[in-house]
Amino acid sequence: MKYNEICHFSHPQHSLKFEYSEDPFTCDGCKEPGIGSRYKCSGGGGACNYDLHTHCAVPSASIAHPFYTKCSFQFLTRPAGQVARFCNACQKDVAGFVYHCKSCGFDLHPCCAKLPMLLHDGDIKLYLYKKVAASCHRCGRKGRSWSYRSSCKKYNFHVACVKEMLVESWQEIYYGAWGSTYTHTHAGATSLSATLAKHNHRRQRGKKGKARKCCEVAALALQFVISAVLGDPTTLIAGAIGALLSK
Repeated sequence: MKYNEICHFSHPQHSLKFEYSEDPFTCDGCKEPGIGSRYKCSGGGGACNYDLHTHCAVPSASIAHPFYTKCSFQFLTRPAGQVARFCNACQKDVAGFVYHCKSCGFDLHPCCAKLPMLLHDGDIKLYLYKKVAASCHRCGRKGRSWSYRSSCKKYNFHVACVKEMLVESWQEIYYGAWGSTYTHTHAGATSLSATLAKHNHRRQRGKKGKARKCCEVAALALQFVISAVLGDPTTLIAGAIGALLSK
């Protein structure tokens, strides 16, 4: 076994090899989208096409979270009980690997459970909040799900909204409708970028230079939120998404 390979209980047929790719994928553990770092099946001649987020490939048996100080989340391979479950971070369905608090009944997708409390690229700081009184740039609503908000308090993104935009065209990739492995990320990022542009146009009407600058900053902030939501909050992935935003 090589140092960058693991044996995983969810895929005993072959070992999984760590790799980095800007191609999007669906995690076979949590069933959520991903990009960047992953563990991929290294056997079967590529026929398995089995991928795991790093958070799903090497999970913690139990975790605590600062938003739920009285909870102890245990790692489960499938949702607890017989009723439909949803993630308390993004409000999306839980369909696979999950962190579950038995006493409170709360659930967190592995990537949501590991969302950084601070995203910081040197110029922009985005803090993760359980609830924000400000409206989301995407849906215009308050509350709803966890949010990333900039330190200047001008930019606010629901984790749920970012996920929605990324997944909207997810299945179209596999049907070959658009013919690009970047389609779902590009579509989501472009749509959100357009939303930001409209938002800042309303706020800065008559001040084109300032509106453009605000949109550029918001788009940069968005890159890092998308990266975190996809399970790889790195500068490399943010840069790749930035390239998509500029097309």
